[in-house]
Amino acid sequence: MKMAQVVNKRRERKEDPWMIVVREYIFLIVGSFMVAIAFNMFLNAFNIASGGVSGISIITKDLFGWRPAFTQWGLNALLIGLGFVLLGRQFGVKTITGTIILPLFVFLTEGWPTITTEPLLAALYGGVGVGLGLGIVFRGNASTGGTDLVAQILHKYTGISLGIAVLLIDGLVVIGAAMVYGPELALYALIALYVTGKTIDVIQVGLGVSKMAFIISENLGKIQEAILYDLDRGVTRLPAYGGFTEKERPVLLCVVAQSEINALKKLVQETDPDAFVIFTNANEVLGEGFRR
Repeated sequence: MKMAQVVNKRRERKEDPWMIVVREYIFLIVGSFMVAIAFNMFLNAFNIASGGVSGISIITKDLFGWRPAFTQWGLNALLIGLGFVLLGRQFGVKTITGTIILPLFVFLTEGWPTITTEPLLAALYGGVGVGLGLGIVFRGNASTGGTDLVAQILHKYTGISLGIAVLLIDGLVVIGAAMVYGPELALYALIALYVTGKTIDVIQVGLGVSKMAFIISENLGKIQEAILYDLDRGVTRLPAYGGFTEKERPVLLCVVAQSEINALKKLVQETDPDAFVIFTNANEVLGEGFRR
């Protein structure tokens, strides 16, 4: 390809920074609205406190009669204040905006009728809805604050990992729900929490799963050429050494779409029947020939 065409393509890919900011705020607003709807129509309606500030607001609603939106505003303000003092860093404008706008949508959608009478369905729908909304918010490089700030504080002052800190906090909220509402609703809360996490993963990395192949062969040159020109996929040669022979034994790395796995297998087998091939999942692939 000519150099001018390459330059033009790169220019086309560049996006106006203001458009990026606008898109991110749209993601934040749309995602927060979806979280609020799922929260009020399913989780709050059935007292399913599936962790986080939203779960705490459900518990305090029955214990003290506080409206969930006001509880979320108050807790988020407190947590941001603690973050400034204990973490000693500036929070992004979108994070602060998220801590304000999500409770606002919770307030505006309060009282919206649920569409199910089954707690299990409410946990599933609520988990999917909250996960979908949060995934969209995260795609906009934003956050809704909440107990993630507490997890960061615990990580800094105790040394435990962020994942364990988040799990610990959500676990305490679920235990609180079990004490207030009983163990059955706490189990529904765990289901909703699990579904939320899985849905966020889907939104973040997508449904499409590509395959990454590692190929070890005595005929790497022929296999490499076949992948490049017959399969029309990129390939990388990685330096490696045999564990038994201690001799140099390069490995080919290739990423293909799910539909191309059989073609790659057939290509390798026809070129070298004794080749050693390892397939593993690649949940998100960005670049030439894949999603940009």
